[in-house]
Amino acid sequence: MWSVKKLAIVLYPFAMLTVAINLFFATLIGTFFDLPAMSPYLTLWVSLPLGIPASWLAAKWVRSLLEQAQEK
Repeated sequence: MWSVKKLAIVLYPFAMLTVAINLFFATLIGTFFDLPAMSPYLTLWVSLPLGIPASWLAAKWVRSLLEQAQEK
């Protein structure tokens, strides 16, 4: 069975891009409140470190699903 660390490494690109998309749309919603919007490139750079905890949590979730499936 895959370890959480290996799953996190595999899931990192997906988690990082998910964080980037959510951050970009959150800043677009912020323009309604006169906050500045972040450029797509800036959100990609900001999401690089923020994708690490997101991928770790996703890996823990996938690992629990694998363990549940293996029990049955």
